[in-house]
Amino acid sequence: MRIFRRVLASRRGATAIEYALIAALISLAAIIAFQMLGLSLVDVFSSITNAMTR
Repeated sequence: MRIFRRVLASRRGATAIEYALIAALISLAAIIAFQMLGLSLVDVFSSITNAMTR
């Protein structure tokens, strides 16, 4: 029972979950932005590769 109380009182788990949610929201926003702008990741990385090889 003590371990269960420690887990509930611990803030480390909550912080990790908050960071994971923030990362998921940022990823979702990036995906939506790419789709709305009509950008393809393949095209973006191809452009970067072509610019680096020059």
